Amino acid sequence: MGLEVRAEATPNPNAMKFTANQVLFEGSGSASFKKGDNPDHPLAKALLSIEGVDNIFGYQDFVTVNKKMDQEWDSLLPKIEEAFNQL
Repeated sequence: MGLEVRAEATPNPNAMKFTANQVLFEGSGSASFKKGDNPDHPLAKALLSIEGVDNIFGYQDFVTVNKKMDQEWDSLLPKIEEAFNQL
């Protein structure tokens, strides 16, 4: 079975939570990266390379993606999905 990811809205209109059916971030700590960081984590790197993504927060099986205010989810979601598909 491949990676399955479910997108959920959050109370913040500029953030969406993506929950996977497997661990994305190993270990007991959380991972937080912002635009301009150069993480050693493949998913984090792929998400941050998307134009319009401001920062991400990952923990175990989920990652929250925060977009820049002037971006629309409709244009970002296919690119975010593509980042997950590259894993």
